[in-house]
Amino acid sequence: MNVSIDHPSLLIVDDDKTFCDVLAKAMTKRGFEVTCTHDIHTTTKQAEALIPEYAVIDLKLGNESGLSLIEAIKKLDPGTRIVVLTGYASIATAVEAIKLGATHYLAKPVDADEIMLAFERTNGDVGTPINPHRLSVERMEWEYIHHILVENDNNISATAKALNMHRRTLQRKLSKRPAQI
Repeated sequence: MNVSIDHPSLLIVDDDKTFCDVLAKAMTKRGFEVTCTHDIHTTTKQAEALIPEYAVIDLKLGNESGLSLIEAIKKLDPGTRIVVLTGYASIATAVEAIKLGATHYLAKPVDADEIMLAFERTNGDVGTPINPHRLSVERMEWEYIHHILVENDNNISATAKALNMHRRTLQRKLSKRPAQI
């Protein structure tokens, strides 16, 4: 991707400050004017002041969902290219991120080059490989829980009630990384 000389603005939102600093340095080298934030409240204010051309948003910001930022940033500028990053990838959150206006959704770990390629994407890829293995029971459970969580606007109590599960049990399940295939 050729970045223009005027240094396009990039907003990086991640609660892992070390990751944010490393990514900011890499993206600055690629020609961006980078601003980092680490929570939803600060990001909302920064986005209104900055109106970024590009954004990289972590899905899980402490106990909050970065999905809410996609819609807020898109309202400021529908042309903003947004890439969502997460260590907690699920089908439900990927679908919601794209429906809300994200350009792409990437599972961590990722590097700056992958993010640059994601910013360039404008169409789907029919050549994306299909995994030959079915999801494990544990992974299917994790996907279902996240689907119900999204339906309940990330409200833990409402999700626990919908799943007929104790709130603490649900919180333990959500704190674990998703089971692999």
